Amino acid sequence: MVDLNAEMAELWASLGAPAAGRARVVQVVSARRGEGASTVARELAFFAARRAGRSVWLVDLDLLGSPQHEALRVEADRYGALGEAAAASPDGSMFFTVQPQARTPDGQPFPDARYLAAHRVGEARWWVTRFRREALRGRQAVHILPTGDYWTALRKYADLIVVDAPSPDRSQAALTTASFMDQTVMVVAADEADVRAPAQLRDAITGAGGHVAGLFVNRVTVEQPRFLKAFNP
Repeated sequence: MVDLNAEMAELWASLGAPAAGRARVVQVVSARRGEGASTVARELAFFAARRAGRSVWLVDLDLLGSPQHEALRVEADRYGALGEAAAASPDGSMFFTVQPQARTPDGQPFPDARYLAAHRVGEARWWVTRFRREALRGRQAVHILPTGDYWTALRKYADLIVVDAPSPDRSQAALTTASFMDQTVMVVAADEADVRAPAQLRDAITGAGGHVAGLFVNRVTVEQPRFLKAFNP
């Protein structure tokens, strides 16, 4: 179990207050797999829901794996038991598409929104998404869409939306969604001496129209990380 409450309090403060009356969408990503971005995303959502009293959605862009749902299920004693599956789109919009499109038994197109479920986490006001991989048929594939419709719709129902994006060596999802995020927090392991990959990711996110809020140096429990420090390698 990783307890990052103190670190998350500092990260929360470092992100700054959102615009009045507007939900904030924060993407968390690392340049390389295994640097702890998913843990940071999950702990930020947990902190915001339990300590800051916010309504939070944790949206997992690793669709086929849905590791956030699995991590919360395994650590139910810490986070709270997961509730029954519910619709994850308030208006039918979605940030991905499944192709080729399937058909319902009556011949109607199977909506993309039906592939994504949301589960309430414990008693707090937060939800985690899970892609219904079991609903895929044959050679269907999932593609992240460069559209902001879903994020705009979800803002009406949450104070904070934390988006956990896979590292770019696994998926281009973070770059596809970057321009629709209010902030992107990059995570790097404290023992990582080569800053070229983070620098390249920073430039790619900026080039895609995103806003990099800063760098979270993941030191686990060795010492307090420095949050959102100036990133000028």
